[in-house]
Amino acid sequence: MSQYFDIGDETLWNPSNGASRMFQRQVAVFEAELELPSGIGPMENDECQISPDTFETFVDALLAKHRRTSHAIWLALSEGFTATVLVLAERAAIKVDWARHGAAPEAPLEDVQVSTVTGMSAPAEGAAWAAGLREKARELGRRMPR
Repeated sequence: MSQYFDIGDETLWNPSNGASRMFQRQVAVFEAELELPSGIGPMENDECQISPDTFETFVDALLAKHRRTSHAIWLALSEGFTATVLVLAERAAIKVDWARHGAAPEAPLEDVQVSTVTGMSAPAEGAAWAAGLREKARELGRRMPR
């Protein structure tokens, strides 16, 4: 059994039921964290429609949040989800402004990790941060069935 994540008549992803359930639960977590709808609709009859405009706003906010943190645990918990979202965004022809997201964060840092030995950690350098996320998404995209 599998489920379909679609924009209109185009299937972006066709995961197993278990992977789909886990992804949908993570969508709810990140919608709450970002205080934004994702544009990823409910699963009905093994099909889920994605609203491209709402999803684009969500992707942008998710990347901005990811860029503003240096907390190792937050990053570890969010990177797989973020990479999955990036694959879906690419398949949906959503353009990510990597130059803007890779620049120093405009908003204050959030969820920073502070060590008594090293002090407060800083987010990764912009190009390295973007390259790392893009590579994770490329690797994952090769394994995500349409």
